[in-house]
Amino acid sequence: MSVRSSLLAILDQGPCYGYQLRAEFHRRTGASTPLNVGQIYNTLDRLERDGLVSRGDTDAQGHVYYMITDAGSAQVRDWLGATVARPTGTRDELPLKLALAATLPGVDVTSIVARQRAASCAELEALREAAAPTPGAAADGRGEASPNGETLARQLVADARVFQAEAELRWLDHVAARLAEHPARTLELGLGTERPRRGRPPHRAAPIN
Repeated sequence: MSVRSSLLAILDQGPCYGYQLRAEFHRRTGASTPLNVGQIYNTLDRLERDGLVSRGDTDAQGHVYYMITDAGSAQVRDWLGATVARPTGTRDELPLKLALAATLPGVDVTSIVARQRAASCAELEALREAAAPTPGAAADGRGEASPNGETLARQLVADARVFQAEAELRWLDHVAARLAEHPARTLELGLGTERPRRGRPPHRAAPIN
């Protein structure tokens, strides 16, 4: 996610210092993406350089407060109003690993998928437990939990992780079905015979005089 835009959105509510921004970010996102203070201050330095925040007063404890500028507030409005673009490629290790393993000779990809599915099932159960409503929460007229903003923020992120884990299990079942359609030997790939036209030239040792 955009840490830069998130910090700006918090500062749009009022001046904050670094540790305060870190606490607010964690409180408002369910602490799902921990930030270190160094990352906070590096981001603040860039925001200040870009004219989106400015330094304000320093309190008795030495905390330097940062304030959002008009340009920063405009960027927050643009960010909140924009849709989130999904990446066109993938850096997710799991699909890349399975795609590669399916082409390697002597690799039992079906066993790899089965082990991964067992691990993903265990993770899903843990995520479901973590996402369960807290006992004793206030109830509304329908007998359902009525979360405050902080609780709801945590719940939204926890639910998203559950849905992602469920999608991963469905995808693993799809992979297993795909693999079952083809004998393993038909998927194996040897090294290609075609050589790239460009690349780093081989290192040549200097001649000995």
